[in-house]
Amino acid sequence: MNQEDAGSARWTPERLGTILGRPLPHLRGKFIARVLCRMIVAVASKHVIEVRGLDRIALDRDPFVLALNHNQRPEAVILPTLMIYHRHGKLIHFISDWNFQMIPGIGVIFRSGGVITLTHKPARPRFLNAFRKFYESGKPGLQRAIDLIREGRSIGVFPEGTVNRDPERLLHGHYGAARISLATGAPVIPAGIRFPHHPKGARITDRARFTVEIGPPITPPTPSDDRGGSRDEVRAWHDRVMSEVARLSGKTWEPHSRRAES
Repeated sequence: MNQEDAGSARWTPERLGTILGRPLPHLRGKFIARVLCRMIVAVASKHVIEVRGLDRIALDRDPFVLALNHNQRPEAVILPTLMIYHRHGKLIHFISDWNFQMIPGIGVIFRSGGVITLTHKPARPRFLNAFRKFYESGKPGLQRAIDLIREGRSIGVFPEGTVNRDPERLLHGHYGAARISLATGAPVIPAGIRFPHHPKGARITDRARFTVEIGPPITPPTPSDDRGGSRDEVRAWHDRVMSEVARLSGKTWEPHSRRAES
């Protein structure tokens, strides 16, 4: 880990010896999780140019809701792992769709990373829906995220809710990050993923290398009720969060470009 002049921590690809030697005390007793973490960080060198602003997700900043744009499939594995690595093994619990975890090997990685699994989306091909029951929990994913925040843990969300390969525009997104933040009072830490070497205007591919800029935290307003605020309050906070993600990612975002989903 390197340091910027402004005191903002950053990560650039490291030598294997550095990766193997980094202490991960929060993964003590979790051999598979430690091995997977180091393996993925080693692979990250092929995908990640730089991550800036890592001090904003340091252990003493918990709890928070981290919100990032989502452009390609590798991000969903690489970025949570890099952040766990930077935090010496302390998890950020990312929200993930259940069907993504059926990809060979991904399920093991996600379980090691303490993901919050959502099961409302159908799988493709449809016959895979027979396995959905094995990923279901007795408590909705949003409530599990709120409970974790109240326990002092942090949550990671890709508010767009799906891979968006458009190099210029964000999807309108889902309200989950805004709801969690308003219900708990936890700040949102927006982050933007950019592809500085990708051909201008071309759809983003899974091989495109990227940078990440983690922005300063934004504090939610106090909601008007004890249920996490009215729909208008949630929408307004979602707009603020997505505007920050758009600024950091260099993309545009329109509040009414697409109906947001809860």
